[in-house]
Amino acid sequence: MRVLVLGAGMVGSVAAADLAATPGFEVTVADTDRKSLERARTRSRGAVRTLTADAGGAAKAAALVRRTKADLVLGALPSRFGFDVMGGVISARRPYVDISFMPEDFREHDRAARRAGVPVVADCGVAPGMSNMLAGWAARTLERCHTIEIMVGGLPRTRHWPWQYKAPFSHHDVIEEYVRPSRMVENGKVVVREALSEPELVTVPGVGTLEAFYTDGLRSLADTLKVPNMREKTMRWPGHAELMRTLRHLGLFSHEPVDVAGRKVRPIDLTAKLLFPHWTYEEGESDITVMSVRAWGRLGNRDVRLAWTLHDELDRTTGFPSMSRTTAFPATSVLRQIAAGKVRTPGVHAPEALAGMRGVLDAVLADQRARGVEYRPWLEAAAAPRTAKRGTRRTAR
Repeated sequence: MRVLVLGAGMVGSVAAADLAATPGFEVTVADTDRKSLERARTRSRGAVRTLTADAGGAAKAAALVRRTKADLVLGALPSRFGFDVMGGVISARRPYVDISFMPEDFREHDRAARRAGVPVVADCGVAPGMSNMLAGWAARTLERCHTIEIMVGGLPRTRHWPWQYKAPFSHHDVIEEYVRPSRMVENGKVVVREALSEPELVTVPGVGTLEAFYTDGLRSLADTLKVPNMREKTMRWPGHAELMRTLRHLGLFSHEPVDVAGRKVRPIDLTAKLLFPHWTYEEGESDITVMSVRAWGRLGNRDVRLAWTLHDELDRTTGFPSMSRTTAFPATSVLRQIAAGKVRTPGVHAPEALAGMRGVLDAVLADQRARGVEYRPWLEAAAAPRTAKRGTRRTAR
């Protein structure tokens, strides 16, 4: 079976290597950057075919799918390309799994995918992605599930002044998280908070004290699950969020051009040029991914909390960074489920929909466990959670 991976970045290169190790798969990875393609070839130990090609648009993506005669496609391009590329792959009538975190509503392609007769799964990374699947499972399992809380962070194992952070995926997409308004659900209604707002200190076992703040991580969960209270926060080392709020307040994340000595300059481009070298991981530098998905409701005659936690680090054997692993493996697993006929319903599916497909979530969890990425579940008696106030400290477990 021929598989095409669009994008050979930090995540795409790991996805390509993982798929190439799947019996019966012939993998081609396409990108415009030759260095990225070489990394994909190295990570797969020469098992993938690389192709220097531009897939950044609907027509280009469709042509590339047809050119490579792909049976299945995985998208790992920056978010600004995600929506159009999804449309292009659908027009080529191929099943598709995407992790681009596009700003548009991917469900606008649902009718086209149903007409084309192909299954498409969007937002299929770690968060969004695994967080959605687990939240969907919790909402189906608990009686009167009334609260879901997601906390997730990908960060360097060692802190470095002043940024306290390095980016394990597209730097522009990181900044997008800090700008895009954050949706959550309170008392059954969707409300909006400013990104980076309402920080709180969280103690993560095995890591230490992190700072959690709002980002737009609920995505499709905000209207697909009938859970009256849902929120998602991103975690970083303390101090990073305040710096990002300062840069944003100054206008350095703006896409609107300003006049500088008679030339029009977009502040975001200057920020990227100066900032991103400091956010780039060195080869072999250790990173960590931590996440908790917690849901409160009733089970039988008890008030309970159903939860999963993830703590993952750089794989020293393969050299795959943690955030690359934890983002790529859900997507590659779901693609294998499509190949096996387990995910076959035409249309564009949010990840939480997979929780209702028999055996799919179990298979995705098992695939990742086999690769050393483990989501640890627990169930315990618990009362309804309190909303943490700014400056408070609590334990994410």
